[in-house]
Amino acid sequence: MVLKVSEVSGSLDRYHEEFEGAEGFLRASFPSFGETFVGGMALRSKRSVSADSPTSSCGSSLSVASVISTSPSKSSVLSASSVCSMPIPVVPQKKYSAHADKGNIHTWIDAMRAQSPPHYHGDTVEAFDIETTIYNSWLEKHPSALSSFDKVIKHAVKKQIVVFLDYDGTLSPIVEDPERAFMSAEMRSTVKDVASCFPTAVISGRSRPKVYDFVQLSELYYAGSHGMDIMGPANGSDGFRVKGIKARDKKGNDVVLFQPAIEYLPLINKVTTALLESTKAIKGSKVENNKYCVSVHFRRVKEELWEALAERVGNVMKDFPTLSLTHGRKVLEVRPSIAWDKGKAVEFLLKSLGFKDTSDVIPIYLGDDKTDEDAFKMVNTTKYGCSILVSSVVKPTEAKFSLRDPLEVMEFLRRLVDWKK
Repeated sequence: MVLKVSEVSGSLDRYHEEFEGAEGFLRASFPSFGETFVGGMALRSKRSVSADSPTSSCGSSLSVASVISTSPSKSSVLSASSVCSMPIPVVPQKKYSAHADKGNIHTWIDAMRAQSPPHYHGDTVEAFDIETTIYNSWLEKHPSALSSFDKVIKHAVKKQIVVFLDYDGTLSPIVEDPERAFMSAEMRSTVKDVASCFPTAVISGRSRPKVYDFVQLSELYYAGSHGMDIMGPANGSDGFRVKGIKARDKKGNDVVLFQPAIEYLPLINKVTTALLESTKAIKGSKVENNKYCVSVHFRRVKEELWEALAERVGNVMKDFPTLSLTHGRKVLEVRPSIAWDKGKAVEFLLKSLGFKDTSDVIPIYLGDDKTDEDAFKMVNTTKYGCSILVSSVVKPTEAKFSLRDPLEVMEFLRRLVDWKK
């Protein structure tokens, strides 16, 4: 079978259009997409934020002890000795009518269909050849971080590598039940070795305590709820540590904390209760409280029930205008309307470790989801940053490199450790 260039190009365009569908469909229907959704329901792309956090004038180590409140009604500052402020802007929300019409709900359904990577289905040689050709063409733009390992570490001599890792789909496989997304013992051992060589953080949309329970390594930094709940050991990995609000974990270990959305906790708990009640009749749906954000999983929901789920979530969100709704792979996520994401979390940790605005650091970020694109963009702004998408299928991405699955992630991390040693 001979594939014409136009056929491959056209197929690539269709892939790109399907992946951009979640944003394109919504932008076409709502001019204010990026800020709000009908009925007070804010649906923002995870690849962008509405406002940038002001640049801090701190020295080489940024304290986390001073954080400006994100409460819509007031501002307060947590003060401590030798601190500098890092204000987090509140994303303004517009008010809409109390009910979304059917046309808008159907638009949202189209966006939900665009959550997962498209595949060519069929057992024919032609279908296999087309899919392989498209993936190989995509791989030319996002080469394997394994085959390109020498290029990744080309500038690493006499510089500090800092490793950032997503959890689901990166350290563990994607599974139907999110409660069973366990990482292997081999992966845990590998990550432990990485943390002994480099400052290492896990950044996830899950709650920080839940990610910690999965990983079970005290020497890491953990950023849960898309970076809105950051904790690190007082004596960090590879001798580095983040200065900030001192606390103790459940085991009595000294830790430091950064929680820019702490005043939203009562509201998050309230919307969780409302979503649980509203969606309980939708078979297969699952509401997960991740402390500073709430996930509504629809991976196990039949497609004919998506409209009912969308309507129920929409009816809940109209009562919470200061919260926004974002989308990921088979999940809808409610979070505080503040300018904070995984990219901001990476930037914060680099500043805290004393590496912001220097050419002496090589941040490496590995992630598999749309929510990781913010981190890819941030890492790409650094001189030697390395962004790696974990995917075995074609996706539009800002990442410079790629790996196919968690097994390749583990191999890449082992190579980093071997290179260091």
